[in-house]
Amino acid sequence: SNTVGVLLNNGNGIFLTQTTYATGANPYSVAVVDVNSDNKPDIIVANYGSNTVGVLLNNGNGIFLTQTTYATGANPYSVAVVDVNSDN
Repeated sequence: SNTVGVLLNNGNGIFLTQTTYATGANPYSVAVVDVNSDNKPDIIVANYGSNTVGVLLNNGNGIFLTQTTYATGANPYSVAVVDVNSDN
C-alpha cells in the first residue's frame, strides 16, 4: 500500500486506531529516531521501489508531516541512522 502505519499508545497500554502515512514505492525498512533535535521521534523509511529514503518529521502531537525524500542508489532496503557531524 506504500504507507507506514503509526499506532499511538494512549497511556494505559491501549493503542489508538492506526494512522497511515504515504511513503515511496515499496517501503522496505523503517527507523524511528529524532533527526532534527526537537526531542520527538521521526520516521525514516527506505523506499525500495522508488530509490529514495523518506523522512517524516513528527510535528509534536502524534501527527507526522508528509515525507521529504532523498535520492539513493538502486533499491535501498535498509536504513541506519547516526549523527555524522556531532550536531545532535
